[in-house]
Amino acid sequence: MIRFNYHAYDNHGGQVTGHIEAKSYDDAKQQLQVQKLLITSLKAEQKAKIQHSFFERKKVSLEELEFITSELAILLKNGVKIDRSLAILKRNKANGAAAKLLQDLHTAIKRGSLLSDAMAEQPQVFDALYINLVKLGEASGDLADVFDKLSADLKFKSELKRKIIQSLTYPLVIFSVCILCILFIFNYIVPQMSSLFDGLPELPIYTEILLSVSRWMQSYQWFLFIGLALLVFLLIAAFKNPVIKVRLDEFMLKIPLIKGALLVTERIRFNSALTMMLDGGISIDKALELSAGSVNNRHIRQGLIAAKEQVKKGQGLTESLSRSPIYPDFFLSLLEVGEESGKLAPVFAEIASRSRSEFESWADKMTSILEPLLILTMGGIVGSVVVTMLLSIISVNDLGF
Repeated sequence: MIRFNYHAYDNHGGQVTGHIEAKSYDDAKQQLQVQKLLITSLKAEQKAKIQHSFFERKKVSLEELEFITSELAILLKNGVKIDRSLAILKRNKANGAAAKLLQDLHTAIKRGSLLSDAMAEQPQVFDALYINLVKLGEASGDLADVFDKLSADLKFKSELKRKIIQSLTYPLVIFSVCILCILFIFNYIVPQMSSLFDGLPELPIYTEILLSVSRWMQSYQWFLFIGLALLVFLLIAAFKNPVIKVRLDEFMLKIPLIKGALLVTERIRFNSALTMMLDGGISIDKALELSAGSVNNRHIRQGLIAAKEQVKKGQGLTESLSRSPIYPDFFLSLLEVGEESGKLAPVFAEIASRSRSEFESWADKMTSILEPLLILTMGGIVGSVVVTMLLSIISVNDLGF
């Protein structure tokens, strides 16, 4: 496909500029004429211009998607048509992945496509849950409300991501500083001290260990770094393999500290998605299928998909979901009450809300525990190295005497 830049006028006399992808010049011209545009300029982009975007971020971030969704909700609530809303947002995004997304959506709408169909052509940005809710909004004529709900959900996901990163940042900084201190000591301080021990008949065992570690690090530390980089690369590659990814996800659920956080976050994702789907009028089996797609852990996702199959066969919802680890007994009791009353959406909303509070409490608790624990651990490691160095210096005086 070739990318063409164009300048044209619409049937109201307004100037339109943008780009379009087509197989040839004639194909691009025909696409624009279908949109009833009077073309004044149509030129293929130069390869050099396309290649300059190599260093640009090619993926729309969660924060950008949340911004686009919330802005669409505001514009549609104020009576602005969807094509004009996209055009307004496009003007505010000069470049980058978000700008290209808005341009592609706007071009598809101008061609006569439905917004949901245009979004379906962007699977790397919009998941099945998002697209199906937009379809419901198009059918009911209430797209603004759909985008409002999607915006709230994306905002929470963004805040959840920020909370996780924030809770890990400080411990990682402390750990990094400790590693740098150890590298500095063994690469610069200890080698300069080694001349103090030249000619001594016998050294204390802790001094010999200190000097041996320093010599080893000077000789082989680059191999260690290369090995660690290779390990990270292999782990990233392994996560792309579906079979290995399922096993790794299953293994993560066996680590006590990680298991609790994973179950809570996946419960939030699943129940938030279910609430939106059921509020939109989607049947429970379809809602279960689409909501399972919002779960990141593949082992948990497989269990939820299996629950959906049981529901389709006529089994009760509570009984089917009871096999999933994300639902403890208390939440299953709530589901049972909701199933009996026929009001499931409020129950899923309540579970999501309680799980959010549970996660925030867990994150605060883990941060308050990890910070002093890491400081003590790292301080102990660095302190033991420093004490060993001081004892080695004292031993020189004793041996010399």
